[in-house]
Amino acid sequence: MYKILIIEDEPILAEMYQDKFIKSGFEVLASFSAEEGLEMIKKERPNLVLLDILLPKENGVTFLDWLRKDIEITSIPVLAFSNYDDEETKKRAFDLGAKDYLIKTNHTPQEIVEKIKAICKKYE
Repeated sequence: MYKILIIEDEPILAEMYQDKFIKSGFEVLASFSAEEGLEMIKKERPNLVLLDILLPKENGVTFLDWLRKDIEITSIPVLAFSNYDDEETKKRAFDLGAKDYLIKTNHTPQEIVEKIKAICKKYE
């Protein structure tokens, strides 16, 4: 069973995505900040991270930077998702290793689940 970590600061969205992934057979962890997400990824070692870019205090790009500097967790794939559609932010996320950058409003939750399934298959 794949374990994914969702880092999303909106509790309603985090719960909705968590429910969708659980129903699709994933084990799901949720975090509400970049700092909490970093602690959780080190402790739980998920197979993949679904990362919101706009987070309180430190944003998702900062999280990616932290992740890439830690040799123990740097190989964990991250999929960025946000409603922040900024080319510079997207470029920075990809430069820091994000596997994709999805605009939340352009995808249904089920489409995001399907994309995560496809990415997980690549890393089996």
